Amino acid sequence: MPGKYYDDLHVGLTLKHSTRRTVTETDNVLFNALTMNDQPLHMDEQFAAGTEFGRRIVNGIFTLGLVVGISVEELTAGTIVANLGYENVRHPAPVFPGDTISVESEVLEMRESQSKPDRGIVRLKQTGRNQDGIVVVEVERTVLFLKKSQK
Repeated sequence: MPGKYYDDLHVGLTLKHSTRRTVTETDNVLFNALTMNDQPLHMDEQFAAGTEFGRRIVNGIFTLGLVVGISVEELTAGTIVANLGYENVRHPAPVFPGDTISVESEVLEMRESQSKPDRGIVRLKQTGRNQDGIVVVEVERTVLFLKKSQK
């Protein structure tokens, strides 16, 4: 598996993920339709034109999911048991269709599981930036990783 095991990580490790993704109009419309979110800021161009953004913005929950998803191949693919929680989610700048998102993951904290010796708990800070390097989302994510030494 390409993901990292608990043993491969250390506090302070920062991964700049090689995969980037350009967000499309279809991504935004489909995500909003699937989640039944009819917020006009995401779906109504005329309404959005009258906001401070001047046009529709991409749903922030989609952006959050995209940032986590981009990290999977190089960080968690096949090496985690579960996501335990998401905290301190921030959206400091909007995402627009056509923006290309890149992701960086930093290991903030680690501890061995007290109940399962083959696992460890890791708190990550994941940051998504647009093509201009502007931070569009930040999240702290707690993940239950498998240990390589116990698999």
